[in-house]
Amino acid sequence: MHRRLVLQEPVSRAALWSRRLAWFAVLVLALSLLLVRLREPSLEGLAPVAAAYAVVLAALVLAVIAFAGIWRQGYRGVGMAASASLICVLLLLPAGYLGYLFATRPALSDVSTDAEDPPGFARSQAVLKARAGHVPPDVPPEQRRLQRRAYPKALPLLLDLPAETAFAMAQKAATALGWQVLEATRPGGRSGAGRVEAIARGRALRFAEDITIRIRPRVGGSRIDIRSSSRLGGHDLGANAARIAAFAAEMEQLVESR
Repeated sequence: MHRRLVLQEPVSRAALWSRRLAWFAVLVLALSLLLVRLREPSLEGLAPVAAAYAVVLAALVLAVIAFAGIWRQGYRGVGMAASASLICVLLLLPAGYLGYLFATRPALSDVSTDAEDPPGFARSQAVLKARAGHVPPDVPPEQRRLQRRAYPKALPLLLDLPAETAFAMAQKAATALGWQVLEATRPGGRSGAGRVEAIARGRALRFAEDITIRIRPRVGGSRIDIRSSSRLGGHDLGANAARIAAFAAEMEQLVESR
């Protein structure tokens, strides 16, 4: 009996290594994100994440090379190259979304519902300790003008409720949103204004954002202004405006449920 010798095309080495690198990138990215969450947030601390995405791009380039070799030389390994490409695309989607926000949102890191007289941040010992001594700086007028154009719906909350009631609701809203309330001062005293100081942290990287809420009495009710400021970088990717909108929505629900 004669056996027929079946010759198979060799497996594309680029396809093999693209799949290996893609799964390695998953591991590196997961570990780097965990490392960022465990450390004190900083721009320098994002270096491992950038390195992980460099591996992702290398795996994607190898997958493209593999497809070219498979097309021209008839190598095997199209499944490996396809799976590597899919993994890389899934890993790149969050980065692409952040890039979209960077390109479409204004370069702001501090947003307030009162652009003319934004609430100041408390400097008490307890608040400074919780914020590691950080006090958000004053924002130049041109930045506030940019904010008004970019976020015209970031407006004060005018309530037909006493300032004491509005103050209690503001505290409740901050807690419901998962913010860490640092200090709360009831309305009254020389200025008549109440204040809630808080810290919000992002879900993914846990970057800290500083928040201050000012409650002022007015004729027939009260006025609430909120200011949200990012600690890192000069671009918040729209996070502060979104946080103010979330607070306004939470306050609206609390008012309606009364």
